[in-house]
Amino acid sequence: MKLRKIGNTEVPEIGLGCMNLSHGYGGYPSKEDSFALLQRAYDLGVRHYDTAALYGYGRNEELVGEWMQPYRSEIHLASKCGMQGIDGKRVIDGRAVTLKATLEDSLRRLNTDFIDVYYLHRWDKNNVAIEESVGALAEMVQEGKIGGIGLSEVSAATLRKAHAVYPITAVQNEYSLWTRNPEIGLSAACHELGVTLVAFSPLGRGFLCAPELGLSKFAEGDMRLTMPRFQEPNISQNRELIKRLSQVCTEVGCSLAQIAIAWLLAQDENVLPIPGTVKIDHLEEDLGAASVTLSAEILSKLDELFQAQKIHGFRYPSLGMSEVDTERFACEQ
Repeated sequence: MKLRKIGNTEVPEIGLGCMNLSHGYGGYPSKEDSFALLQRAYDLGVRHYDTAALYGYGRNEELVGEWMQPYRSEIHLASKCGMQGIDGKRVIDGRAVTLKATLEDSLRRLNTDFIDVYYLHRWDKNNVAIEESVGALAEMVQEGKIGGIGLSEVSAATLRKAHAVYPITAVQNEYSLWTRNPEIGLSAACHELGVTLVAFSPLGRGFLCAPELGLSKFAEGDMRLTMPRFQEPNISQNRELIKRLSQVCTEVGCSLAQIAIAWLLAQDENVLPIPGTVKIDHLEEDLGAASVTLSAEILSKLDELFQAQKIHGFRYPSLGMSEVDTERFACEQ
C-alpha cells in the first residue's frame, strides 16, 4: 500500500476499524479469531488501528492492547474519549475531568503509555464548549500521553474553532459513497488546515458491499436495526443504487467493497479509510482496494449515481442525529 500522512506520521493508506470485533453489530468473534484478524491485517501491511473507550465498554481496547504488544512500536494507535459505557448505557461527557480520567483508563486497557491519536468521540455540544474539551486534550499532548488530537462527527465550523485552540491531527467522520456529508464543508477545511480526514464506515455499515443485508439478517443488538436507511421502504430503494454500482464494478473489474474504498482514496490524499470486519476474507478484499485505480470517467459515474438526494433514510435514528455536529444536505433537513 502507498503511504498517507496522519499528523507527522506516514501510515499505509487503508487502516483498520476495530469496533466490529466487540461492539455495534452483535455476533462477535472469539478472542482467538479476533487476534487472527488483527494479525492478518498486520501481515498485509496495516499499521493504523482504531479503537475507542466506548467499544465493548472497554473490551475492544483491552483486545487490541493485548494483541499489539509485540508490535507496539510499529502500530499507529488511535482511540477515543468523550463517549463511553456507564452502567450499560452510552454516555456523552466532554468535561475535562472526564476526558482525563478516560485517558488513564484507555492507557491501562491498551497496556501502553502513549496513544498516537486520541479523538473526542462526540462533542458534548449541549454542555461543554469545544474549546474546553480540546484544551484538555492539548494538556494530554503536552504531558506526552497522546501524540495528536482528533475530533469525530464534527462540522467544518467546529473543526476551525478547535484548531484555533490547538492543531487538530485528524477528524473521523462517516464518509462513503452513500454518506457524502463531509463534502459540504469539512473536507475542504481539512485540506486547508492539513488535517487528515479519517473515513469510518467506508462501506456504508456493510450495505455497499452486501446489499442483501436487511433487518432479518442482523443479530440481536445490531445498531443497524434502528437505522432508518436499513428500514423499509428505504432499504429497497437503496438496493437499486447497488444494482447500478455492481454494473460499474464489472466495468472496472473489482468488487463492491473495493470500488467503495478506491473511490474514497481518490477523493483526496488526506483521506484515510478505516474499514472494519470480523472476517479475514473480507479484510483481504478490502485491502485489495489499494490496487484499484478509478478513471475520471468512473469517478464521475459514481458521483452522479450517489448524489445525496438519491439516498433514502437518515444515517442515524433521531437521537443519534441530534448528537452529531456534522453538516446536512438540504434534502436531509
